[in-house]
Amino acid sequence: MPENTSFTTASEPPRKLPRGVPFIIGNEAAERFSYYGMMSILTIYLSRHLNLGDVEGKKIVHLFATAVYFLPLFGAWIADKWLGRYWTILTISLFYCAGHGVLALFEGNLPGVYLGLTLIAIGAGGIKPCVSALVGDQFPPGNEQGLTRVYGWFYWSINFGAAFGFALIPMLRDKHGYSWAFGVPGIAMAVATFIFWLGRKNYIRVPPQRKSSQAGVMTVLLFAFNNQSQRKPGQRWLDVALAKFNAEEVSAVRAVARIALVFLTVPVFFALYNQVNSTWVLQGEKMKPFDVFGFKVDGERMQAVGSILVMIWVPILTYLVYPLSEKAGLRPTPLRRMGLGMVLAGVTYVISGWMQGRIDAGEQLSLAWQLVPYIVLVAGEVLVSATGLEFAFAEAPQSLRSMMMSLWLLTIAGGHFLIAIFTDLNARFVKASGAKELYFYAGLMFVVSVIFMGIATWVTKRNQSAAAS
Repeated sequence: MPENTSFTTASEPPRKLPRGVPFIIGNEAAERFSYYGMMSILTIYLSRHLNLGDVEGKKIVHLFATAVYFLPLFGAWIADKWLGRYWTILTISLFYCAGHGVLALFEGNLPGVYLGLTLIAIGAGGIKPCVSALVGDQFPPGNEQGLTRVYGWFYWSINFGAAFGFALIPMLRDKHGYSWAFGVPGIAMAVATFIFWLGRKNYIRVPPQRKSSQAGVMTVLLFAFNNQSQRKPGQRWLDVALAKFNAEEVSAVRAVARIALVFLTVPVFFALYNQVNSTWVLQGEKMKPFDVFGFKVDGERMQAVGSILVMIWVPILTYLVYPLSEKAGLRPTPLRRMGLGMVLAGVTYVISGWMQGRIDAGEQLSLAWQLVPYIVLVAGEVLVSATGLEFAFAEAPQSLRSMMMSLWLLTIAGGHFLIAIFTDLNARFVKASGAKELYFYAGLMFVVSVIFMGIATWVTKRNQSAAAS
C-alpha cells in the first residue's frame, strides 16, 4: 500500500484546485444521497410501517444516528494508525453497501432492520472522519485560502446529494415499495465507492503513523495530572509536562484541549438540528401538504428543503456575507460564526413552537409554514457545521487530524443521543408534548449559546496570549 506523500508539484500552483478533490467531492455527493435517501423514509418506516409508534421510532432513528457519528473514532484510529485514509475509506465502504442490501432484502423484518442499520453505521461512521480529513490533505502549505473555500463546497456537495435523496427516495417508496426504496441507496453507495476508486492516482496520501515518536495526548495529560505537585509559580497546568516532553508534544495537547473545550456545547445545537429527520417529519405529517410544479411536498419530502437551503446559504455566506463583514470591520471568525449559528437555532424553535401551538389548537396549517423555521435553522447550521469542519482541521496537529475530525463528528453523535434520552425521559416522566416541548429546546439553546460565547471568549484570549509570548 504505497502512500504518495508529496505535497507540491511543479505543474500545480498553490492556488489551483488539487486534482484529487473533484473525485472526493463526487464520492461525497453520491454517499450522502445514499445515507439521507435511507434516512428520509426511516422514521415513518419504523413508526408506521413496522407499527413501533412515534416515540419508539424516533428513539431508534436517533440511537442509530448516534452510532453513525460515534464510530468515526474507530475509523479515525484505523486510518491514522494502520491503513491510511484512502484504504480505510475504500474497505469500510463495503460494509455500507451491504447494510443497504440487508434493509432491502429483509423489508418488514425488525431483526433485519437492526442488522442493516448496524452495517450502515459501521460503514458511514468508519469513513466519515477520513473523507473530510482527506480533503484537507490535498492542500499543501500556502493554500490555506483554498482550503477554507473548498470545505464550503465540500459541505455543499453533501447537501447536493442529500437533497436528491430526500426528494426522490420517498417518491420511489410510494411507487415501488420499501425494498426498492432501501435498495437504490445501496446502488448509490456502490457508485460512490467506484468514483472514489477512480481518483486513486490523484490523491495526496498521508501515511499512517503506526509507530509515532511523538507522545500521545493521554500520555502527556496523565503525566501532567500526576505531577501537579511539581508545578512552579507562574506555570500553567500543562507546563509541568515540559519536564518530560518537548514543547511540540505539549503544544499538540493544548490544541486538542482547546478544540474539545470549544466543542463541549455543540451537541446541544445538534440535538435541535437533528430533529429535522424525526420531530419535524412527524409535525409535517399533521400539516397540509402542498405542491410545487406538480411535485407533492409532505413531511418526508420536506427534508429536501434543508439540503437545498444549504446549497443556497453556503455561497451567500462565503462570497457575500463574510467579505462584507470583513469590510465593515466585523471579522467573521470561526467562533463568532458558530455562536451566531447557535442563537439562530434557538430562534428556530421559538418559531416551530408557535406553529405547533396552532396545530395543537386544531388549526390545519399548510406545510409551507415549515419553510420559515427551515430558512433560519439552516443558516445557523451552515454557520456551525461548515465552520466546525474548518476549525477542527486548522487547529488540529498534523498527526491527529482524523481524530480531531472524529471529535467534531462526536458532537453530532452527542446531539442524537441527547434527543434519544430526552425523548425517553419525557415519555416516561414529564409527558410534555407539542409546543411546550419545542419551547423547552429553544430555552435550552439560548442558555447554551451564552455558555459557548463565554468559552469562545476565553479561548480567544488564551490564543492571543500564547501568540504574544
